[in-house]
Amino acid sequence: MAETTAAQRLREYETIFLVKPDLTDDNVDRLKERVRGIVNREGGKLIRFTVWGKKKTLYPVAKQPRAIYVHTHFLGDSKLVAEVERNLRNIDEVTRYLSVKLADEVDPESRPVLEDVKMAGDVEETRPGAPERESFRAEPAEEAVDTEEEAPEEA
Repeated sequence: MAETTAAQRLREYETIFLVKPDLTDDNVDRLKERVRGIVNREGGKLIRFTVWGKKKTLYPVAKQPRAIYVHTHFLGDSKLVAEVERNLRNIDEVTRYLSVKLADEVDPESRPVLEDVKMAGDVEETRPGAPERESFRAEPAEEAVDTEEEAPEEA
C-alpha cells in the first residue's frame, strides 16, 4: 500500500522561459501546447500557463533587449523536468529557461487545474503615436509656513 500512495505523490515545479519578442500569439500558443503535451505524455499534471507578455530584459538576451516571458506551473518528477528542458533547449524561439522545484510530495488531486492567463506586458516606449514621456524635473520646494504665527501682526 505504501507504494501506491508514494507513486501518486509528485513534485511541484515551475519553469519560466523567455521567447523571442517578434513571435506572434499563435506561435507562443504552439509552444505552450508543445510543453502541455510533454507534461501529459510524461505523466505529469499541468496546473497553469501564465504569459507575462513582452518585457524589457536586464541585459540583451540573444541580441534582443526584450523578450516574451512564459511561466509554467506543473506537477511531475525530475525526469519530466529534464524532458521539458531538453525540448526547450531544442526550440530556436526559446532563448532562456529556468526550472525551480517548489515542493516535494504533492498530492495531484489537491492541486486544481487553473485557467491559462495572459498579461499585457510592458508598454512599448518607441511605438508610433505614443505621447512623449516627460522627464523628471524637481519642483522648487515651497517655503515652509509656520501655522502658529498666523496671528495678525501688531503695528
